[in-house]
Amino acid sequence: MPESRFAIALFGAGRIGRIHAGNIAAQPGLRLRYVVDVNAEAADKLAATFGATVVDAEHALADPTVAAVVIAASTTMHAELIARAARAGKAIFCEKPVATDLDGARACAAVVAEAGVPCMIGFQRRFDPTFAALKRRLDAGEIGAPEVVVLTSRDPAPPPLEYLKQSGGVFKDMLIHDFDVCRWLLADEIVEIYATGACLSANAGQANDLDTAAVTLRSRSGRLCTINTSRHAAYGYDQRIEVLGAGGMLQAGNHRPTEVVASLASAVSSDVPEPFFLERYRRAYAIEMAHFAEVLAGNAQPVPGLVDGIKALQLAELATSSWRERRTLNCSV
Repeated sequence: MPESRFAIALFGAGRIGRIHAGNIAAQPGLRLRYVVDVNAEAADKLAATFGATVVDAEHALADPTVAAVVIAASTTMHAELIARAARAGKAIFCEKPVATDLDGARACAAVVAEAGVPCMIGFQRRFDPTFAALKRRLDAGEIGAPEVVVLTSRDPAPPPLEYLKQSGGVFKDMLIHDFDVCRWLLADEIVEIYATGACLSANAGQANDLDTAAVTLRSRSGRLCTINTSRHAAYGYDQRIEVLGAGGMLQAGNHRPTEVVASLASAVSSDVPEPFFLERYRRAYAIEMAHFAEVLAGNAQPVPGLVDGIKALQLAELATSSWRERRTLNCSV
């Protein structure tokens, strides 16, 4: 195997950090050099698995052999780490969202622009083979111009209460992916948004968050997108796209552990969808990291980039405002 070209410092040794570590190690042009995490046990275990070294942030960013950082730390640390990495001259891959608020995102974008380093945001759904195939066929004009996009995005169970309290809310934490997919599919900017939601589980209520939401968006050219989401779909991780155009419809359905269908006298059945995003998007995460390797090699642009991250965050903030403005409506007759 040829010697790795680009040394990577990974910030975050949690579940998404572990996914990225494996994909970094699998890329011939990348090498995981450092792992940074306040959880020493998790950092030591992950570093040992891939032959990396555990260091603090200062050491990782000061090392001139480090070409890039992959940020998979908690949401509250994203903007700070992006800015610090940019000032250190490192290329950046960061999980969504860019920041916990729009002002913070714009401030770190200014730092990145001044530093002139590439910055890619982790909207992995664009790299899912099924969704990417739908996008290619849509762009090829197979159904004409898109008129309505319908996105279904449902988690199998709410995350722990501790996570919900620091997640930024369902629109920033969960639907931000769907806002990016909406912009990506329509290839247009959103000019109008309406959001409503409900809290139907104990965890969300204790975190002052929603677990069920519906959002309608209208683009500049008049195209519509509707998103329905839930944090507790008992049957699995439900991720579907439907695009209606003047000439027909394109659909992308769920992935299942197997595609075996049992047809019996009593019923016709198949596997439920993949259990969660780690399984559903395993290939997307690998393709996404391969794309980042191409960015580092100078062969690709960092897309989705920081602007995409900021625009998705802006939609998340607008959706939050829309819900808050309407949730106290007096429905008495």
